[in-house]
Amino acid sequence: MVRRAHQPAQGTWSLPGGRIEPGETSAEAAAREVAEETGLQVEIGELLTTVQIAGYVVEDFAATVVGGELRPGDDACEVRWCAPRDLATLTLSPGLRGELRKLGFGAP
Repeated sequence: MVRRAHQPAQGTWSLPGGRIEPGETSAEAAAREVAEETGLQVEIGELLTTVQIAGYVVEDFAATVVGGELRPGDDACEVRWCAPRDLATLTLSPGLRGELRKLGFGAP
């Protein structure tokens, strides 16, 4: 999880992510954004869900860490590993809690 350093939703916890750069696939963008925001190198797996949040199409992927060191990056002021039970104690970005519940993560 990353704590957002900037608006929108500054100070809330979210999943790493961002815009797709020209020429990137959504999976390539996901891997780049994870590296930029968390310092971790990941191998992107299956697409878990596609949702619309605040007018944006958001694709969430499974991923496996293959390298790097967990540290906050460009858009994050803090990063941490979370077990599903930890999510109840965090202030999440708007809409994220419901989407995580749909995927089976977090307390009701």
